Amino acid sequence: MMKVLYWGFIISLITGITGHSSEALACTNVLVTKNASADGSVMVSYAADSHVLYGELYFWPAQDHPSGAMLDIYEWDTGKYLGQIKQVPHTYQVVGNMNEYQVTIAETTFGGRSELRDTTGILDYGSLMYVTLQRAKSAREAIKIMTSLVEEYGYYSSGESFSIADPNEAWILEMIGKGPNNKGAVWVARKVPEGYISAHANQARITTFPLNDEENCLYSHDVISFAREQGYFNGKNKDFSFADAYAPLDYGAVRFCEARVWSVFRHVNESEADQYEDFIMGRSTERMPLFFKPTKKVSARDIMNIMRDHFEGTPLDMTKDAGAGPFKVPYRWRPLTWKVDSVEYLNERAIATQQTGFSFVAQMRNWLPNPIGGILWFGVDDANSTVYVPMYAGINSAPYEYAEGNGNMLEFSWDAAFWVFNWVSNMAYSRYSYMIEDIRKVQTELEDKFEKMQPAIDQTASTLYKQDPALAREFLTEYSHSQASITVNKWQKLGQFLMVKYLDGNIHPEKDGVFLKNEYGNPHDPIFPGYDKEYYRKVVEDAGDKLKMKPFPPAQD
Repeated sequence: MMKVLYWGFIISLITGITGHSSEALACTNVLVTKNASADGSVMVSYAADSHVLYGELYFWPAQDHPSGAMLDIYEWDTGKYLGQIKQVPHTYQVVGNMNEYQVTIAETTFGGRSELRDTTGILDYGSLMYVTLQRAKSAREAIKIMTSLVEEYGYYSSGESFSIADPNEAWILEMIGKGPNNKGAVWVARKVPEGYISAHANQARITTFPLNDEENCLYSHDVISFAREQGYFNGKNKDFSFADAYAPLDYGAVRFCEARVWSVFRHVNESEADQYEDFIMGRSTERMPLFFKPTKKVSARDIMNIMRDHFEGTPLDMTKDAGAGPFKVPYRWRPLTWKVDSVEYLNERAIATQQTGFSFVAQMRNWLPNPIGGILWFGVDDANSTVYVPMYAGINSAPYEYAEGNGNMLEFSWDAAFWVFNWVSNMAYSRYSYMIEDIRKVQTELEDKFEKMQPAIDQTASTLYKQDPALAREFLTEYSHSQASITVNKWQKLGQFLMVKYLDGNIHPEKDGVFLKNEYGNPHDPIFPGYDKEYYRKVVEDAGDKLKMKPFPPAQD
């Protein structure tokens, strides 16, 4: 009778975000327009980063609902019951964060002014996304639905940036509540210009915006007047900046959030992005533009690689400082900030991070029927070491290995993709510079295969679709399910291979994945790789003569 949005997990990392505390930074989105992409598709990427988010592929079938039906709303972060809203007569199928019309919605939380959080609201940012996906046929309709819902029922969360896209357009919607005494939210939505890309990462990025251009910019009627009432702004309307009024920058917002956006832009237009290095390092207040034009068109594989970024090749390169250790690990365990002798320091916060629940690259293609045109390239755990598996918009169910309800955050399961990928990545963190090379081989092999097969899969599905759309959906379901199973199986074997190869800090020699034996059939002598010279030098500087080899017996005076 009613579809209940219930999330039995907690994303406490994001709950109640106010400002930019070091423990409240999660999620990265990239948006690509048709004329900026290599094949003419619209793309959106998303990393759902939280230390307690279980990575799984959500699925809602299309459904009809009786007149008067109500929908229970539970907060995505905590599972807390928030209230009920009216159900619509018909809801659309949703695979992950993409619906049957290829509409995709993703988010990053920016928090903003804490006094604007409305704890009486019914719709939090998570339910807002997934309810809207079940109701919207286009990005513009999604914006209308989202803003209308919070106006009617109240907005429970803190400030949020949403990526909203369909096969033709990509939009950024930024929204924040108006406090417990004012129902609804203030918001601005900007369309990404054709030929450009954009990105956001837990900091509001819409500054000034056109006031009379409904084709490219939409906003709430009180977005400026409310800021005036609250004392956030007192200038001319044309100079109003949403981000400066509702989410003022601080150093943490620049270094932990805007730095990720800067790194995205460097991948597509290095020379232009490098002009903003002083901003990222806190030496300048000149903000980056909301939109960047790439020097060449980008592919879905390019976006996947962007999601694997750790600032490599920049002054923030996480493999270069002492925190990387002897094996160049581009990860830092939380907290993000720490003190030595009362002085506060930070760890970098890169796009790829260890605590990701799931990530995706959504590809929306307007020249194909919707069930075939929409592909959610979906991965679980750390985006850097995941495999993006194709999940078509038209599949009839989520693959077992990735399905909601298969496993949870507190029980390891060999059947669940989330746990298999976490097992491998957590092994790799201890010997990263070595193990990542083996991971890349299998990751690339699988993603190369998916890319090469895609034209044939699209063509076959299109032929079947003309004959019978249900046949096409069945074919796509079998394909996505089989690739999911193959991927998890290969990752299990990869983990076993890494365990043997790097047992006890040694390296057991192998060739083409087969471990070598000596002439008597026993294991070949292992390699003792030790550490690099730079690390040994640091050890000596710290230990002094304590570890120095000396003659014995000692010389007599």
